[in-house]
Amino acid sequence: MVEIQREHPAASDEAGRPDILAAVRKLIQPCIQCGTCTGSCPNEFAMDCTPRMLWRLVLRGEVDEIFNSRTFALCSSCYSCTLRCPRQLPVTEAMAALKQVAARLCPDRYRSSTAFSKTFMDSVRRHGRVNEMEFMFFYFVSRKNPLLPFRFSPMGLRLMRRGKVKMSLPGLGGNDVLAPLFRAVERLEGTP
Repeated sequence: MVEIQREHPAASDEAGRPDILAAVRKLIQPCIQCGTCTGSCPNEFAMDCTPRMLWRLVLRGEVDEIFNSRTFALCSSCYSCTLRCPRQLPVTEAMAALKQVAARLCPDRYRSSTAFSKTFMDSVRRHGRVNEMEFMFFYFVSRKNPLLPFRFSPMGLRLMRRGKVKMSLPGLGGNDVLAPLFRAVERLEGTP
């Protein structure tokens, strides 16, 4: 993933503010606006502007339009766009970089997805896989809304009936198999 602020600390816009899009712009600067990324995207139908349009906004520095869009948030990181790009641009990496910037700029707007991701990865770190019951419990606790679980209960019941979610509690002891992997990622990202 791209570290936006660390990679371009001196980059700034015309008004002297830090250019938060500099690293993303560098990744997609050679874009020829062919539309292959849009044609390859399985989630394009749900996006409010196409990936090709998003790259044009990035190149133009349209920060407000970019971060009011849902396009980058709907990217599922399937790499179809990256694999098919005729210029071999790291399009999926650029989408991930936009997600990072958005999480820093608009923490309230992305609080739910950030909590979901953190709780999910915490469960994987502890058990080597996600434990659904533990994950759901801690996610709902992190959201501090006692009514939230009721909103998801019909879906949870359907998943349990189909055997997709087991009613099992986590086992005792952790799974240290993935611990070196998590430590390596933390070193690369510079996070504790």
